[in-house]
Amino acid sequence: MPEFKVTFKCADLILEGFLALPGSPAPWAGVLLCHPHPLYGGNMDNNVIQAVSRALVAQGLAALRFNFRGVGSSQGSFGGGVGEEEDAHAALSFLCGYAGIDAKRIGILGYSFGGMVALSTGVQSDLVQAMVGISPVISPGLLQKCFKPLLLTYGTKDDVIPPAKIISEAEGLPGSGIMEAIEGADHFLWGYEEKVAEKAAAFLARQLRPEQEKK
Repeated sequence: MPEFKVTFKCADLILEGFLALPGSPAPWAGVLLCHPHPLYGGNMDNNVIQAVSRALVAQGLAALRFNFRGVGSSQGSFGGGVGEEEDAHAALSFLCGYAGIDAKRIGILGYSFGGMVALSTGVQSDLVQAMVGISPVISPGLLQKCFKPLLLTYGTKDDVIPPAKIISEAEGLPGSGIMEAIEGADHFLWGYEEKVAEKAAAFLARQLRPEQEKK
């Protein structure tokens, strides 16, 4: 899987990431991946984020995983969620402008804290066509503003973000939302990375197909 170290700017900060590209000819759909909480060890090398990146490339999509501000070699310090949303918007702009990426076929995915950032960013950004939250923190009422294709996945044994909380926030979704439970998995998804990654990648591949293939 070809993967390239990249850097991009968010205001006056330089952030780092890795862009993975499929072997198929361009143009490619692209997906931005947002990692778990920076203050609890979350970074772009997280087991779930890396598994999703591999699964997306296998489906013929490009994947950009990156470190939020203050993580790894990304400049700055933890932004309380607000700064991280700014990082995600900057990363989306970078991804859309990268050679070979089809800016009309862009998705966003986040895991745990990264799910909160990804869902909020995806609801706000006109660049995003499809969204995935894996065991996400969901800001109250956010999903009522979501009219884009959305997949929410969670482990049935998650004791960090209880499934009931995710299900409750997803009730009455105005858009086309899908819920997928991962039976037996806890919040950290050890041993279930490939399963959740395949579900997410398959969903995004369907949603981000070229228009001529949707007919």
